[in-house]
Amino acid sequence: MIGKLTGKPETFTLDSILLSVRGVGYQVFVPQTTRNSLLKLNQASLFIYTHVREDTLDLYGFDSREALQLFKLVIAISGVGPKIAVKLMDKGVDRIQTAISQADVDFFTSVPRLGRKNAQKIIIELKPKLGDLTALDLTGESPQSQEALEALIGLGFTKREAVEALKQVASPKDSVETLVAKAIKSLGHQQ
Repeated sequence: MIGKLTGKPETFTLDSILLSVRGVGYQVFVPQTTRNSLLKLNQASLFIYTHVREDTLDLYGFDSREALQLFKLVIAISGVGPKIAVKLMDKGVDRIQTAISQADVDFFTSVPRLGRKNAQKIIIELKPKLGDLTALDLTGESPQSQEALEALIGLGFTKREAVEALKQVASPKDSVETLVAKAIKSLGHQQ
């Protein structure tokens, strides 16, 4: 599976780019804002989601791990496919999280082809997963804490669980590996 691509953005269409990586061109579907930010770059890195069906293999690219994680949560909801989700991601991670926490159905229905029922499903299913946004704020934390958070989420812990565990065990001198190990131990004691 492809997790990240770094290369030269070459051809731009309305909803995708052709990213040239060592002589191989990958068509990557991206949010409009990401596409626009890549227009003048000679080199770009995108976090990739590989969508496979019996008749299709599509790549979706995002400029941050956070955007990729939110995209994965959105497409896990029945009735919301990757084409609609990538259009939703164009609104920005922070605005989407705020709309979920405030149960703003109108925000979601402003996305083309996203109806009221699916908008309500997004809010109902993602609100518990995203939780209280203030509790998830890690701004000002060390790069090690940020990396450890991503590692814990990658291991299957929720963002809330990972943040709480890291708050309990974090020390500025700890390496990423040490932080992850301490957090996992802490999470094991809580169960």
